[in-house]
Amino acid sequence: MADPAAKTPENVSGKFYVDDSCSACMVCCDTAPDNFKMTDDESHAFVCKQPAGDELDKVKEAMDGCPEGAIGDDG
Repeated sequence: MADPAAKTPENVSGKFYVDDSCSACMVCCDTAPDNFKMTDDESHAFVCKQPAGDELDKVKEAMDGCPEGAIGDDG
């Protein structure tokens, strides 16, 4: 389960975030590319846009598919 105290600094403000346990596997970026991106050095993913409308289902799918459990939901 993602740790809100370990959010990576690149996350945009909002209820969804990626923490520092991300292994850069790309599952979230592949599943919800409008909402997740990799850092320039490709060391980890982050939430680049909080989901709106139909994007919420994709973000939840990315959370379920994350092998590290690095995606959190503060909502």
